[in-house]
Amino acid sequence: MAAGCSSALLLRRLRSEIANAILAYMATHAETSANALPFADRPVERAPGHWVLARAGKKVLRPGGLALSTWALKRAGIPGAHVVEFAPGLGVTAGAIIGVGPASYVGVERDPDACARVNAIASGVGRCVNADAAETGLADQSADVVVGEAMLSMQGEKAKRAIVGEAARILRPGGRYVIHELAMTPTTIDEKVATEIRRALARAINVNARPLTVAQWRACLEEAGLVVEETRTAPMALLRPGRVIADEGLRGALRILRNVARDKELRGRVMTMARTFNKYNHNLCGVAIVARKPKEDQ
Repeated sequence: MAAGCSSALLLRRLRSEIANAILAYMATHAETSANALPFADRPVERAPGHWVLARAGKKVLRPGGLALSTWALKRAGIPGAHVVEFAPGLGVTAGAIIGVGPASYVGVERDPDACARVNAIASGVGRCVNADAAETGLADQSADVVVGEAMLSMQGEKAKRAIVGEAARILRPGGRYVIHELAMTPTTIDEKVATEIRRALARAINVNARPLTVAQWRACLEEAGLVVEETRTAPMALLRPGRVIADEGLRGALRILRNVARDKELRGRVMTMARTFNKYNHNLCGVAIVARKPKEDQ
């Protein structure tokens, strides 16, 4: 009994240290230069919503916020692991992963500009390959952990299955796949309402967003042969003042406010997204899921 208590205490302490390291990195991450961002040369009204928010200075672009990302990452078993991240984007999560000491890090990023950003962050510890998450080119069973945040939601059903299948392929038996995505609620949501929400999101963010319910996200992972271990949800409050301050810090929130106030076109896009998110607030949430690839004898 004493040994069991000691092991549990050690696990809680380790998770706390990992969480603190992740939070410290994300809180002190260097400010984003708009000129270095993907789609920086595209007019604001035509750019994908997540890059518009990045142009405004937002660094945490996850539907469930920094707290949900931290919860998921600290359960992934990253220290000492070979980690692959799908669509690392700005590289904020990449830096957090590297900050807790993986054996190696590989980002898989389709956008060449974002790939270059992540390569700079991972320099000396890992690398980023310019490839599609559905066809990474990585070896079978070469990763202990695969991480993907706010990227499956932007894919159609066929692409979702291909990406999840690729994660399962490159994971070693016993390895974990961690996702953090946009979800619709409740599980029994009417399909007409779900279609309305998807269309409204697509218009607001210029991306064909296809969120699923929490049950559907779980099923998507299970259909690839993965075993869901833990699930957690958080409100979809990406652009609400309290969440912005919690995710970016007061200084970061003020920087975003200043950037939006100075740029009429940027302000218009951000306000359109905020109105859409608020309109469907009761039917949207962030979801993080930790799934495991079974060992061969299981």
